[in-house]
Amino acid sequence: MSKIHLSVVVPAYNEAKRIKASLLDMDKYLSKQNYTYEIIVVSDGSNDGTGDVVRSANLNSVRLIDNKKNHGKGYVTKQGMLEAKGDYRIYVDADNAISMDHIEKFWPYTKNYDVIIGSIEVKGAKIEEHAGWHRRFLGKISKYLIRFVAGIWEIKDSQRAFKLFPAEIVKSVFPKQTLERWGFDFEILAITKKLGYKIKELPVEWINAEGSKVGLKAYFRTFIELFKIRWNFIINKYKI
Repeated sequence: MSKIHLSVVVPAYNEAKRIKASLLDMDKYLSKQNYTYEIIVVSDGSNDGTGDVVRSANLNSVRLIDNKKNHGKGYVTKQGMLEAKGDYRIYVDADNAISMDHIEKFWPYTKNYDVIIGSIEVKGAKIEEHAGWHRRFLGKISKYLIRFVAGIWEIKDSQRAFKLFPAEIVKSVFPKQTLERWGFDFEILAITKKLGYKIKELPVEWINAEGSKVGLKAYFRTFIELFKIRWNFIINKYKI
């Protein structure tokens, strides 16, 4: 098997209705590039036939990890990033909220930065929002709280899924991850920063389609996880 340049990790929970279209779109774009790639779908105990839909796409580039139990988005993202074989590894959302062609804007920055992340809070970003007012309001408040408590104030948007890591940094950061649900995004960035790696935010076009699984409970759970991270640093749980 030839060496893989890019691994795309897609955590998925009950995404039977939209996962196939997303995979076809990703594969169509990546197949035209001059580098090798793989797409890893990690089903988080889906019970709607997500795994069967992934198999039915019949794409040679796609590998399925079909967990039978639900653990959380953080758990399956970590699982996929560590299982991946690519020299670079990116995790994305199953709804294709940020199209795969954004990756081409990331490559030039890998020369001077260690980790490149998509952001809707920097100049040049575009947003198509379909969420309710409460999500938009809580989202604004949570971003400031996350930046302050997690110690990543300079990172304006920690929650986009479009994050690119070299393999060697994946191996040093992700094993230290402790959170299995929504808070893992900012935990990963806090660990990355603490290890001394340079993080670059780049603007993306984000389409927040209807049907999001992030409810009010997820926000409150995330706040609890945020303070867990703070405590983990105090007791040196990450051993950094």
